[in-house]
Amino acid sequence: MKLGSAETAQDAPDATARKVQVGLIGRGIQLSRTPAMHVAEGKALGLDYAYDLIDPDAMESAPDLSALIDRAEADGFAGLNVTFPYKREVMALLDELSPAATKVGAVNTVVFRDGKRRGHNTDFWGFAESLRRGLPDAPKEAVLLLGAGGAGGAVAHALRDVGVGTLFIYDANTEAAAALADAVEGRAITDLAAAAAGSDGIVNATPMGMAKLPGMAIPADLIEPRHWVADIVYFPRETELLATARARGCRVLDGSGMAVFQAVRAFELFSGLVPDPNRMRATFEAFTDPN
Repeated sequence: MKLGSAETAQDAPDATARKVQVGLIGRGIQLSRTPAMHVAEGKALGLDYAYDLIDPDAMESAPDLSALIDRAEADGFAGLNVTFPYKREVMALLDELSPAATKVGAVNTVVFRDGKRRGHNTDFWGFAESLRRGLPDAPKEAVLLLGAGGAGGAVAHALRDVGVGTLFIYDANTEAAAALADAVEGRAITDLAAAAAGSDGIVNATPMGMAKLPGMAIPADLIEPRHWVADIVYFPRETELLATARARGCRVLDGSGMAVFQAVRAFELFSGLVPDPNRMRATFEAFTDPN
């Protein structure tokens, strides 16, 4: 793989094309709100826009990731979004990486163009933009990040991008935490209590809290009213972590902003057209929250 140019719409298909076919590859994605955001925005911009869910968990005999990528490319897809657990595995199947994908070490958006597969990471900008808008005055002298996987890498770089001073990184996989800490000049930690006590904010970038993986990645008694708490999980919107933090008087940021803004950037890459973030947010909000 080689480092690509800046992550812009120039990597997208010809914007004059009326038909745009894309998809999402991941496990347990049947409740994803991403397809609706893309399809509604495509319709608003005059495109014949289709978005498929490619979920091995919903297949009787699922091909491996390589075969799924090959099939989408052969079927004329403009690109694919990629989610858990494939954001790192997919990198070996691509020809080029954008600077953001290279920096983060994970890909959540693949564009097929001119016979090449180019990987991008729109989670990075998505979380940073969500935090800037949702908690603009949150103190950032020190932040505790839970999770050093594909999403954690994007969030770690985003936290640095918005000005976090000391970044504590915790993961049950201590090697992953150490590697991410090296990449962002953070501090891999094993003592959650000490890190939480020394942090202004706590960010969950693990799958914990999802409908299919309930629970919290940090003990409740480590959350203090002075903390601000963010979660990247958006289904459900009010995760156990956020409900606990809210009950303790914390300011909270749910995963909807990251979900919307990563989709905004991905839509531009796929279609070559600039979407309306407010319109895509409205589509997201039209869903009935399970809580």
